[in-house]
Amino acid sequence: MKVLSVIGARPQFVKASVVSRELRKHHEEILVHTGQHYDEELSDVFFEELGIPKPDHNLGVGSASHAKQTGEMMIQLEELVTEYDPDVVLSYGDTNSTLAASIVASKMDAEMAHVEAGLRSFNRDMPEEVNRILTDHVSDYLFVPSQQAIEHLEAEGITESVYNVGDVMYDALLWVQESSADEPAVLKRLGLDPNNYILATVHRPRNTDDAERLAAIIDCLCDDPREVVFPAHPRTVSCLADHGLLERADEELTLIDPVGYGDFIGLQANSELIVTDSGGIQKEAFFLNIPCVTLREETEWPETVEEGGNVLVGADPEKIRDALASPPISTSDATPYGDGTAGEKIVEVLSS
Repeated sequence: MKVLSVIGARPQFVKASVVSRELRKHHEEILVHTGQHYDEELSDVFFEELGIPKPDHNLGVGSASHAKQTGEMMIQLEELVTEYDPDVVLSYGDTNSTLAASIVASKMDAEMAHVEAGLRSFNRDMPEEVNRILTDHVSDYLFVPSQQAIEHLEAEGITESVYNVGDVMYDALLWVQESSADEPAVLKRLGLDPNNYILATVHRPRNTDDAERLAAIIDCLCDDPREVVFPAHPRTVSCLADHGLLERADEELTLIDPVGYGDFIGLQANSELIVTDSGGIQKEAFFLNIPCVTLREETEWPETVEEGGNVLVGADPEKIRDALASPPISTSDATPYGDGTAGEKIVEVLSS
């Protein structure tokens, strides 16, 4: 079997590593990075850490409007599908890379497989929501992480070739934990005491591009008496500067550059509380049983809220402060996202 895997951002490489390790045992994989997000952290060390080779192709698309970015990806992906003639095109999540791959595969003689199918935030103002819906409706294989995802697809009339394999991010986290030391070196490097700091990330345009929302978030983090470790993407740093918030954030928070995947799991696992607007980090906090305060009004991972370990606060200062003072506590040991063997199950389905 020949599989052309399409990735566009660093979190998707983490997801793909799970499936790639299984695929490459018996099958051929062509790994394509669209270059949707330029990320200098995608070094040899990053791929060695995940246990996968570097991409076979980097399309170098870069930042642009949604139409230009998706269109350029489609042009180049069409050429690669023609060149390699894969049995399956495989994509992950909800980026423009995911959408571009699904459209190209649906127009050509290749079947389309979508990992993390069936997720819905029910907010179509989010570009990711549109990408999820469109990708699911043209996919031949839909690999969902939970029962709720199946129900979302059923509500849209999609009932065939849907497989509840669990969440690939759970596989990835377990793999990293098994190969890591009990106390990660990143704690010593940053002078952190386990369970004695807040870990915060903010990257979604709804929060970073809106001066009022970003100011509210930074004010609440700065006013908390605990140390707040804030790995900040260059774009977030730029927005902090544009909104006149960088000086305060730099003085009152522990502002650091983004770290590798293993280090970041270590920071999460040893934190007292996580504050984020990331979908993936909500889930990782849930897996690690760390309370999570989510800076969004909705989530595509509702199980994390329903089981008690996650609370949605948006950018409302009162809600943020209340959640920081009284963090959510998980009331369940339920495992709605599978048993950590999603990668194996995906490859088994595709192989058969």
